[in-house]
Amino acid sequence: MNRKWMLAPLMMGLLIAGCTETEETEAPDAENSTSTEANETKETKEEFEVAFDGRLDHVHGMGFIESEEGLYFASHHGLKIYRDGEWLETSDNFHDYMGFNAVDDGFYTSGHPGSGSMMQNPIGIQRSMDGGRSLDHMGFEGETDFHGMAAGYRSHHLFVMNPQENSQMGPGYFRSEDDGEQWQQVEGSGLEGEISAFAMHPSDSQLIAAATTEGIFLSEDGGDSFVLLTDDGIYGTAVFFGEEALYYATYSTEAELIEYTWENGEQQALELPDLPEDGIMYMAQNPSNAAELAIYTAAGHAFLSEDGGDTWSQILNAGQVE
Repeated sequence: MNRKWMLAPLMMGLLIAGCTETEETEAPDAENSTSTEANETKETKEEFEVAFDGRLDHVHGMGFIESEEGLYFASHHGLKIYRDGEWLETSDNFHDYMGFNAVDDGFYTSGHPGSGSMMQNPIGIQRSMDGGRSLDHMGFEGETDFHGMAAGYRSHHLFVMNPQENSQMGPGYFRSEDDGEQWQQVEGSGLEGEISAFAMHPSDSQLIAAATTEGIFLSEDGGDSFVLLTDDGIYGTAVFFGEEALYYATYSTEAELIEYTWENGEQQALELPDLPEDGIMYMAQNPSNAAELAIYTAAGHAFLSEDGGDTWSQILNAGQVE
C-alpha cells in the first residue's frame, strides 16, 4: 500500500479545514468594518495571554516571533503560544488565521474573522506587530483569503498565490516589497502540483520555496521560475528558510526533514521522532537560537528540538498540549 496517498488527503484536508464554518458566515457591511477594528483592545500582553490546557486543532501555521520570545501556532480559533515550557492562548481575537507567517516583530496572516468580529469576511491580508493584540489592515478585506502566502522574516517582503481575481490582482502569483502597497505579478513557471506551503528567505526575497504534491521547488528569481529539488514520487509537505539553509519536509514511505544548502547543493537528512504514517506540515527555527527547531505534523503532534534535530521533546500530542 502506498502510504504517500494515505497521507495526502489527510494533509490537504487539514490545510483547508477551518474554512467551512467561517466562510458560511455573512460578512459585515464595509461601512461597519474598519482596518483598526481589531485594534480597539486595550489589553496588555499579560492580560491578552492566558494559560491554555486544552486541545489545539486545525493549525494553519507556526513560527517563532523574535520580539515576543515565543513559538506561535495559528489556528481556526486564534493564536496558541508555547513559551518557556508553558502553553498560552489569547483572550481575544479568535480569528481563523490562514496563510500565517511569523516575522521578527510580529506576523502576517489572512483568513476569516472570529465570532463577534466586525471585520469583513475574508480578512484579506493583516499584520500584527504586538503578538496579535491588534491587526493592521493591508488590503483585500472582504475579497480574498490567501492560503498560499510567504513573508521574509527580516525583509517583510510578501509572496502570494491569488486564487481568483480581486480589485488589484488577477489569478496567479504576486510579490510585494512595500508592505502590499504595490504588487508585481511573477510567472511561477516550473511549479507543479497542488501547493501546500510557500516560504521566503528571511532577507533575500529572490529565494522562494514551495512544497507541493509533486515535490519541493526552489526559485532564485523571486518566483518567476522554479526548479524541482526532489525525485519523482516524493510528496512535498513543508518548507522553511533559515539564513543559511532551506529546510524541507517530504513524505514517500515515511516522513523526512532535509537541510538543503542552495549555494553548494548539499543536503542532509535530520533525525526525526517516530512519526508512523504521519508527515510534517510546518517547521520553524528560532532565529535567536539556530539549534532550536520545531515541527508540527498532520496527526496534530508538535515536537521541539534544542540541539539542531538530534533529539526531540513532544509538546503537543494529537492536539492535546503536553
